[in-house]
Amino acid sequence: MHRKKTVRKGSSPTTKINQQPPRLLVVHVALPSWAEICSNLCEALQNFFSIACSLMGPSRMSLFSLYIVQNQHECILPFVQVKGNLVRLQACISELRMLQREGCYRPQHTCLSLAVKDGLQQFKQYSRHMSTSVALPCTSLEITVLTSQPGKEVIKQLEEGLKDIDLLRVRRLQVIEIIKGNLEHTDSSPIEEPSIDESSILGTDIDLQTVDNSVISMEIFFKAWLHNSETDQEYIHLLLPPQSFLPSSRAKDNSMCLKCDLQERFLSPSLLPGTADGTSRIDDPKGDISTLYQMASQSSASRYKLQVIKALNSSGLCESLTYGLPFILRPTSCWQLDWDELETNQQHFHALCHSLLKREWLLLAKGEPLSPGHNQNVLSSTFYVITPSRSLTLLVKAVATRELMLPSLFPLLSEDPPEDSLKMVESTLDSLELESTYNPLQVESHLYSYLSNSFTKPQGRLCTSWESGKPRKAGQLLTNRVQATVVPLTVAPVAGRAKMPASRKAFSEDLLPSDSEEEYPS
Repeated sequence: MHRKKTVRKGSSPTTKINQQPPRLLVVHVALPSWAEICSNLCEALQNFFSIACSLMGPSRMSLFSLYIVQNQHECILPFVQVKGNLVRLQACISELRMLQREGCYRPQHTCLSLAVKDGLQQFKQYSRHMSTSVALPCTSLEITVLTSQPGKEVIKQLEEGLKDIDLLRVRRLQVIEIIKGNLEHTDSSPIEEPSIDESSILGTDIDLQTVDNSVISMEIFFKAWLHNSETDQEYIHLLLPPQSFLPSSRAKDNSMCLKCDLQERFLSPSLLPGTADGTSRIDDPKGDISTLYQMASQSSASRYKLQVIKALNSSGLCESLTYGLPFILRPTSCWQLDWDELETNQQHFHALCHSLLKREWLLLAKGEPLSPGHNQNVLSSTFYVITPSRSLTLLVKAVATRELMLPSLFPLLSEDPPEDSLKMVESTLDSLELESTYNPLQVESHLYSYLSNSFTKPQGRLCTSWESGKPRKAGQLLTNRVQATVVPLTVAPVAGRAKMPASRKAFSEDLLPSDSEEEYPS
């Protein structure tokens, strides 16, 4: 299977930052391993969508569709908008919970590729239908096949089944193999991503990634969908001072420029209702100026620049002077750069991280000035402190300047407190459990439950098979689910496959023209 490379048209930085591709998830239900996976997968999806559906601001996920594959394929959720659609997504997850967990059936090796074909055709038809009323944010689809079967065998099945299919509208196709085992030591260290950019640069047709069979591992995988994944351009240029041994006439031309992509470390609480900071308006143009995404989107003429001006001892910065959300810089994976430039940029980035750790230094950088307002000739800049890590990343935090400081005259500690008080406090401290590090993955605020309960408002009765309280048998189709808005792909029938319900067929024929099965131009 060979996929042609396409040249993507440029768009404004603001569009790139907020633009996320539609996603198709194909769940391969293989017995008997499904019984071990089902509960963890459903809980991870429930947790993820309680967050994704509730996020304020620009949508991080545009469209989502879900297929299941047993002895045949079936769409249990046609493409829907994710934001504000938690009720429908919860109904879909409930259907997953009720799938048969025991027994056996003869798997059809063509079902996975048929599900991908059907999902791709559904997406093309959805795009065609919606393009008449609203512009879609992204015209290419990301497809994820989740399975407990050996990943390499699944890839072979897909390659064989899709070898004659036009995949120009597929941005990425990946296979996620769920492996047995739990996270013995869950920590907050950076997760190694499935490397979307590396695989696309290498020209790999189908990516393979393994994920542990645990709620946390699956949840982390799904949350990666909330990251900005555009690779049309790098977002930040980190400018280092010229090398000291160069003549002054050549110094300016030989300043090192590291091209970086931007990534959030965690979600801002202000994006979620019901949290401590949930009252602030995320759409306020005068919002948090430390938000580098905001700053980068304003720099339309060129990449947003951070100019390093000083080095600091790592022990010489008081944490009370930093503010706003931290962001992560990593070497860019922009597809428009050639291989040599990408490799050189990554090597220089690696060397910078290594040198800063060895010297125990931080960097102080000056950001590009904000755009001037009316009748403004003076531009204001934001300053940042850059901290190295043992991964290939740099942590960036906004730091206070003279204009923002308030008086803080506090008395210094005396050398020795009163003996009685000291003994009492030390006895209290000794009773506390001591942890070597703070691990956010082990601290729960019950936010998932709060969001699920707060935003699950009845919107009419959704008739689904799980209401009967009985597990569905393998291959049993649903006839009373909310209908898709496009005509399902016509494929060669699988033995024993039921026909499309008449109600769905009539609904689709009324909605789409008679030539709905024709191929869309890529």
